Amino acid sequence: MRRQVINPAWNATLTGLRISRCSQRNFASVSSATPSSRSHKIVVVGAGTAGIAVSHQLLRANKFSPQDIAIIDPAAWHHYQPGWTLVGGGLKNKEDLRRKLVDLLDPRLKFYNSGVATIAPEDNSVTLADGNKLNYEQLVVAPGLSINYDGIQGLHDALHDPSSQVSTIYNYDTCDKAFLTVERLNKGTAIFTQPAGVIKCAGAPQKVMWLALDYWKRAGLYSPTNPSSSAINITFATGLPAMFAVPKYAAKLEELRKERGVEGLFQHDLVSIDGNVATFARPNGDAKVARKFDLLHVVPKMGAPKFIKDSGIGNEAGYVDVDDHSLRHKKYPNIWSAGDASSLPTSKTAAAVTSEAPVLVRNLLQVMGGQQPDAAYDGYTSCPLLTEYGKVLLAEFKYGGEPKETFDDWLGIDQVEPRRAFYHLKKDFFPWVYYASMVKGTWGGPKGWIN
Repeated sequence: MRRQVINPAWNATLTGLRISRCSQRNFASVSSATPSSRSHKIVVVGAGTAGIAVSHQLLRANKFSPQDIAIIDPAAWHHYQPGWTLVGGGLKNKEDLRRKLVDLLDPRLKFYNSGVATIAPEDNSVTLADGNKLNYEQLVVAPGLSINYDGIQGLHDALHDPSSQVSTIYNYDTCDKAFLTVERLNKGTAIFTQPAGVIKCAGAPQKVMWLALDYWKRAGLYSPTNPSSSAINITFATGLPAMFAVPKYAAKLEELRKERGVEGLFQHDLVSIDGNVATFARPNGDAKVARKFDLLHVVPKMGAPKFIKDSGIGNEAGYVDVDDHSLRHKKYPNIWSAGDASSLPTSKTAAAVTSEAPVLVRNLLQVMGGQQPDAAYDGYTSCPLLTEYGKVLLAEFKYGGEPKETFDDWLGIDQVEPRRAFYHLKKDFFPWVYYASMVKGTWGGPKGWIN
């Protein structure tokens, strides 16, 4: 196995780490600009995977003049977040998976490097954190998810501590700490958690675990056939009732869990960390469970940015309340949403955006042209599940947990079986095509390149 060299500046970086208690892409940053008002035909909130793909696909329709489309985001960097799992497994350097945001944006877009204070749907306006007001004809809301580190007591401090064996791949600053903790564990109990509720890429919490297991197996520290006598014991503690939400893939992952001797704690939702003790809440009023650990990989709580619900465009859970198929707001016909902050009942992945963005763009353009929207999103999403070094189970499915497998359709290959070819898609092809094509609006996922 190729051993990834950890960034030598890690300790200094982590010591001075200032992890936001909300999201890295915090839509409440402040600018000192003098407040003013401007108008655009389309305003896109968020320049993450969904926002940047939609913006560039709209431009490629050749129906807009420069600055007709505005995009808002306070970030300086655009991250390929699906790659953070690879960093956590020692397979990639995190620095290679980000680009300066301004360098990715077409100059025809008007870029507001600011956060959002509020949206006024009745007034067709967005107020930025710096006080500026933008008027719009059509609004696309795609700010991604906010991460709440304080949702788990003690997590924030544990991540700050360079000597702690607590990490998460859900943050640029700490994704490489995950592999560091795996490397330095020689014996003891390793716990990998997944919370109840919505998170980015629901398969990522166990991808990190499978890679760690394989690393320890190759190092002679773990034996899947005799885990009780191994130097390291492995537990997967999830707030969910199964290994995965789609029955076909859940059955295979449960089979792998049992074959490899991993303890499963189902409906165990991490609520606090105190030293080397993790405490989990249980459903139905059952008593909390405390477990000691020598390594803890944590997935924080997540949710849509607060301004969505505060602006009256969110559903009860705070996600932009759009139709499942048209991606058009249920109450405000000139508001649209795609990506993680939308209410679409599918997994929150970059792969989902490859199918969501073209539907949103077509329907929005039709509405602007006085037509009825006719494109429909079927819930397609994908999760390339790393099950060991060199193999990936490529889960692809749509609404209702129904598999929609690209290679089954093309070649008759059952994707539930982990394969080396899928590993190279995950490790090499997807990171390349993301920056080479997807952020430019020319990648359609299973449909290939789009005009």
